[in-house]
Amino acid sequence: MVFGEDTIAQQLADARAKLAGAVQSPDATPVEPVTVEGAEGLASVTIGIDGRIDRFDADPRVMRLGSEVLFEELKRMINAALDERAQAMSVDVPVPDLEAVNESVAEIQDRSLRQFQAMSASISEVMTKIHGGR
Repeated sequence: MVFGEDTIAQQLADARAKLAGAVQSPDATPVEPVTVEGAEGLASVTIGIDGRIDRFDADPRVMRLGSEVLFEELKRMINAALDERAQAMSVDVPVPDLEAVNESVAEIQDRSLRQFQAMSASISEVMTKIHGGR
């Protein structure tokens, strides 16, 4: 074998494994918490980085709005915060086709290993001829 063939093969295999993992579970872009105010500035809701309601703040005067108005305003605020978070998570840059990239890397790996094996066989044949068939 040519020196380093196993090392190169292992590095390519490791790169393919990492790429395959990215295809299966791409990392999400971190999103900052989103806060929306409502009820005439008397209440706010914050969606945390995990996408769940992290905080709800309300001035006691918000109760004067009445339960029906308050619940409608809460629904509006939560939906607005979720919409804002979704917009912040959207990606403007086209996402590369990682599966196609992975397939290309696999082809390169297979081709390079065949070439290394052919070179190794050629070198072994030359070395045998140099040493007189020993």
